[in-house]
Amino acid sequence: MDNKELKVGIAYTAAAYILWGFLPIYWKMVGSVPAGQILAHRIVWAFVFMMVLLVVLRKTRAFMIELKRIISNKKTLIGITIASIVISLNWVIFIWAVNSDHVVQASLGYYINPLVSIVLGMLVLKESLTKWQVLSFILAAIGVLYLTINFGVFPWVSIVLALSFGLYGLLKKTVDIGAMFGLTIETLIVSPIAVIYLFAVGVQGNGVPFTWSPVFLLLLAGGVATAVPLLLFASGAKRIPLSMVGFLQYFAPTIMLMIGVFKYNEPFTHAHLVAFLLIWTALAIYTVSRTKWFRRVELKRLERKSSY
Repeated sequence: MDNKELKVGIAYTAAAYILWGFLPIYWKMVGSVPAGQILAHRIVWAFVFMMVLLVVLRKTRAFMIELKRIISNKKTLIGITIASIVISLNWVIFIWAVNSDHVVQASLGYYINPLVSIVLGMLVLKESLTKWQVLSFILAAIGVLYLTINFGVFPWVSIVLALSFGLYGLLKKTVDIGAMFGLTIETLIVSPIAVIYLFAVGVQGNGVPFTWSPVFLLLLAGGVATAVPLLLFASGAKRIPLSMVGFLQYFAPTIMLMIGVFKYNEPFTHAHLVAFLLIWTALAIYTVSRTKWFRRVELKRLERKSSY
């Protein structure tokens, strides 16, 4: 792989995860708006932004061809429709969590997401698990259980975020479509519902007026805040090894955790520390087990074992 391409890939992918990590600050700025309305604005303006981008990049014809292909394939259409609903659920839970002072719980969800994806891959795609992946999942499960026992409340925000994003990734595997066209079609599917909802709350007098107020402008720009990290990720991830993507993905929840604890003064107790240490250990084992170096060491160990 070209060294320059590798550096560009790392820069783009890291930038995507860093932007995702700082998103809680963005949604806090519109915290006076109900989570459902923020979600609806996010969907609509993300779709508008993507359509403008397609026009600027002269990809509207290619997009229409891709859209017709998806509509004509029932399985693909169902897959991307469910994916659009699942990611919408993920977005609204995340927005609600941020504006309800659960940023630490949200960060926990994105820490355990890779481990949830392992289990979904095993259950749905019949993928086999290594002993290191099994150990990682057990450690993470103990961490979540420890947190539940100590607080007496199941960390449902973390679990729903991890499950929904893991399921979204699984669904995207079954639908062969690029990030740019994928986001455009996903937001296209749910935009009619979002528009109807915004119209309904507007009629009731509970919506944000479509004026040049700071809150409305932030909601409008939420489309850009949604699309840009995804496009950076799509461009960067294809230039770097999967193991590097696996390492960089922890930027986002780490930034969220720091923001929740140090900026918004959310509690981080001894129970949190124990649970997070278990999960961080699980992630370290999982990440190292995916490297080429570790696989070579394991292969040599197995070869020595078989020679006895």
